[in-house]
Amino acid sequence: MKVHSIQIRGTKEGINAAIDMDKFDSFQDMLDTLVKKLSVGKGFYKGASLKIETNLKLLKEDDILKLKDALFEKIQIKDCIFEDIKRLESNENKENKLFNGIYEGKTKFIKKTIRGGQQVKYYGNIVIIGDINHGAEVYAGGNIVVLGTIKGQVHAGVGGNKKAIISAFNLQPEILQIADIVTIAPDDGIKPSYPELAKIKDNIIVVEPYLPKKYI
Repeated sequence: MKVHSIQIRGTKEGINAAIDMDKFDSFQDMLDTLVKKLSVGKGFYKGASLKIETNLKLLKEDDILKLKDALFEKIQIKDCIFEDIKRLESNENKENKLFNGIYEGKTKFIKKTIRGGQQVKYYGNIVIIGDINHGAEVYAGGNIVVLGTIKGQVHAGVGGNKKAIISAFNLQPEILQIADIVTIAPDDGIKPSYPELAKIKDNIIVVEPYLPKKYI
């Protein structure tokens, strides 16, 4: 599907969109797909800057202006920065990355329990030092890590990031969603005595013990 030819992810600088222009029939086809993909997490992107990584040789100056206007009008993205993906691919092999596991990116730290009826949204990662109570909702464009118990609704990878994870000391969510895949905690009364991590594997959400050495 063409929607998979656009990858949205959070970074330390903000939001990145990697676009494979070769997969689209036209510039307008790409723009319509990009707007549709960003609309899923529209509330996260409002007022943000978007870095677009693509083959700049396939974009005209008028196309760039049209893209900026469309994203500002329909998503309220305040600015777009363009990066030539060919140059990035060349540099990528030269970098020695020290962290190859869970993507770090911009992170919001919350040092309190999220109570029922409260809602938290952030386009990057969210770390909560506390609990997420029944009736509370947390939405993140990246990962959700809770140093406590999850009993409410948690939605990670909003916007389509299937590499996002959800982790907690005690995972008992009403609803757990990563990207567009949803699950709920089993009603078996079993509560593990170790932290757990939820991720997408083979297009389903799996929950497993959190083993730090496996991810760093």
